[in-house]
Amino acid sequence: MAEVKIMVGGRQYSVHCRDGDEPRLHQLAGMMSERVNQVKGGANGLTEVRQLLFAGLLLADALSEKGSAAPAAAAQPAAPQPPADDPELLAALTRLAERAEALGDSLAAQLPST
Repeated sequence: MAEVKIMVGGRQYSVHCRDGDEPRLHQLAGMMSERVNQVKGGANGLTEVRQLLFAGLLLADALSEKGSAAPAAAAQPAAPQPPADDPELLAALTRLAERAEALGDSLAAQLPST
């Protein structure tokens, strides 16, 4: 297993991959970094976790538009959609998002700066 240092959004990360997959990992990190930079330019004050979240969403959207995700989506039954106007559901989802962001911030604070 190879250890690779990649740059995403101006920050260096050490990750492991299969031997021989290093060039592909660098390519994917470059794609992710482009999206993070795009997000940074469009919205000030986002945490690193949110920048990565939105970058991932942008990549997923691009993948979806190309139709690459269609076969996988067709294989799974559609999940029931909750009512959009349910205030209790909205409050629960908001609390869940805040907890996830706090956890991400806590984990990011524990990472050694490189």
